[in-house]
Amino acid sequence: MDKPVFVKVHRLPHAPKELPAYATPGSAGMDVRAALEAPITLQPMERTLVPTGIIMLLPEGYECQIRSRSGLSIKHGITLINAVGTIDSDYRHEVKVPLVNLSQQAFTIEPGERVAQLIIAPVTQVRWDEVAAEAVEQDQKELVRAGGFGSTGTK
Repeated sequence: MDKPVFVKVHRLPHAPKELPAYATPGSAGMDVRAALEAPITLQPMERTLVPTGIIMLLPEGYECQIRSRSGLSIKHGITLINAVGTIDSDYRHEVKVPLVNLSQQAFTIEPGERVAQLIIAPVTQVRWDEVAAEAVEQDQKELVRAGGFGSTGTK
């Protein structure tokens, strides 16, 4: 295993007792908890931002991905509005989780409940190298898979 990445974190007064943590040694994501004073109920198709009570100081060159918890998604239809959220290294505000209730039943989020997963990952920034159409056409001729979207079939 590589050396851990140290991320400074500030706990706000309303933060849960637990910082985001890995549930098992093999976990890729850390569970993050709802920093709520009272339960909130999400009605079907309703969305909300759930505070976590933490501010991260990510090192430059890293991002934090916010992902749904599979149990909440499959059992209750609670998922992220934007599929995967990104926290950039220069974001310095409270982390909030954008949840939506895609089920047909109301769902109550309890204070301290695990609401999402956080994954810290390195980021590569791209520098564009604009080329002429001829270069694109030549590259397409050399590719085995040049059929575009859906060209490999459905099964």
